[in-house]
Amino acid sequence: MQISVQLYSVRESFAADPAATLRRLAELGLRAVEPFGLTEHAETLRPLLAEFGLDAPSSHVSLLDAEDPVRVFAVAAGLGVGTVIQPYWDRQAWDREEDIRATAERLNALAPLASEAGLRVGYHNHEFEARPIFDGRCGLEVLVDHLDPRVVLELDTFWCAVGGTDPAALLERLGQRVQLAHLKDGPLQGDTRKQLVLGQGEMDIPSILRAAPWLETGVIEFDHHEGDIFEAIGGSVTHLTELSQEEQA
Repeated sequence: MQISVQLYSVRESFAADPAATLRRLAELGLRAVEPFGLTEHAETLRPLLAEFGLDAPSSHVSLLDAEDPVRVFAVAAGLGVGTVIQPYWDRQAWDREEDIRATAERLNALAPLASEAGLRVGYHNHEFEARPIFDGRCGLEVLVDHLDPRVVLELDTFWCAVGGTDPAALLERLGQRVQLAHLKDGPLQGDTRKQLVLGQGEMDIPSILRAAPWLETGVIEFDHHEGDIFEAIGGSVTHLTELSQEEQA
C-alpha cells in the first residue's frame, strides 16, 4: 500500500508557501500526495511535484457539479492522477435508496469520460453515508449496488466509524470496490478538532489494514489538528510504516 497525504491537511501552509510545504512532506518520507482543488492548483503543483519527487495518484475534485468534467479529467491526467474522487455529496441524498441510486447514476455517467482519459472516478464518504439505516446496511453499500464497476470507493475509515459502521467489517463486505482509504484517528464522537496521530486515538488501524490488504493507497488526513501538523503527519507515516513492517515480518 502506498502512503499518501491529503493536502487539505496542510491547506494553510500550502496557501502560504506551496514549495516549502511539499518539501517538508517529502522530507517526512512521503512519495505521494492527494491534492484538492485540482484545477486551480494544477499549475502550481506540476513543477513542484516533479521537483520533490512526489506523485499524485489520486485527487479530490467536485465532479458532480463540475461544468466541464472532461477538462477536469484532462488536467488530472496531465498531473499523473489516476483516480479523481468526488469528495462530498449532499447529506440529504443518503436517506432513501432512490436518491442514492440517482447519485450512482450521475457517477456512472462520468465513468466513460474518465476512462477515455485513462482515469477512474471515485467517491469519498463522510459519516452520513455510513449510517446502518437500510436493514443494517449503510448508504455506501446501497450505492455500490447501483455503481458502474469502473467507479471505485475511497473509504474514509474515520467517518465510517463515526457514522456507526465498523470500517474493517465494511471493507470485508465491499471488497476490492474500495481501492483507497482515508486514514485518520481521534475520538469517535466526530470532533475533528481532536484528531490525533494515527495510533493514538480510538481507531483500530491494524484491523482496517488487515481487512483490506489489496488497498492501493492509504491517505493520511487531518481535517483539523491542534498541534504541529507536520509532526502529526510524520508520526502517522511512522505508524503506518511500522504496521507494514510488522505485517511482513
